[in-house]
Amino acid sequence: MKPTFDIDALRAVVAGTDLGSFARAAIQLGRSQSAISMQLKKLEQQAGTQLFVRKGRGLVPTEAGEALVAYARRIVALNDEAALALGSTTTTAAVRLGLPQDFFDDVMPATLTAFAATHEHVHVEVRAGENHNLAEEVRSGRLDVAIAFFKSGANDEGEVLCDLPMQWLACETFLETLAETPVPLVLFSHPCLFRQAALATLDQEEKRWRAALTTPSLQGVWSGLRSGLGVGVRTDHGRPEDIACIGRSLKLPVLPPIEVRLLIAPNASPLAHDLSRVLRQETLAHIGGTAR
Repeated sequence: MKPTFDIDALRAVVAGTDLGSFARAAIQLGRSQSAISMQLKKLEQQAGTQLFVRKGRGLVPTEAGEALVAYARRIVALNDEAALALGSTTTTAAVRLGLPQDFFDDVMPATLTAFAATHEHVHVEVRAGENHNLAEEVRSGRLDVAIAFFKSGANDEGEVLCDLPMQWLACETFLETLAETPVPLVLFSHPCLFRQAALATLDQEEKRWRAALTTPSLQGVWSGLRSGLGVGVRTDHGRPEDIACIGRSLKLPVLPPIEVRLLIAPNASPLAHDLSRVLRQETLAHIGGTAR
């Protein structure tokens, strides 16, 4: 007889994996740690194999455990979707969306508004992850849907929506004061595709540079540029009005384009696919790049 996995136990597995701790999962789910441990032990008995092993103070999934986590996400998502469709108010279906900070002022609100029009009671969790983390979050199932920047032609991951040209940016008044070499740069923290492109392009042209400011925040980049600390690299999308494209004025080398890609988690739920379609539509409508 095939085992029937308990939905609460599967929900605990998903929460523990996403939070990186079953102790934190117990708090989020309102259960004791011993209750969570019993659920995991029961799942292993039903599966007939070890699902988790201890590493340090926590538990990490075995190969079989990773497979179960992937199925658990689908089962929990479909369970919640069915409950919602039948009018249950005891649970709320949820999807998780990730975007770079560049798209928080237009693509994100447009996507949420359009999605809510047809999915009124679905909870959307939005994360403004650092771009280099978004793809890994989707691969691991910690995010359901995301858009992210990729180096042009880097690999075949996700769906390429469009290309955006990278631009040298600075405060307009900065042009009047820049006479120094090396070029002062306002940089996003490593790793960053824009940072890599800027340094590689300047090095290729044998143009000297120095790091004037490094920040993990896009708002930090804008503030650094407004303060006249140096030159930054980003796309023209979402550029504040007081920040100008200054590549030609300063005779800086031409930067390569960057790709915007749509990413969907493996075994994504029907709700996640619905969200991905809305995200694709609103991204293309707002960023104004060259569609593929």
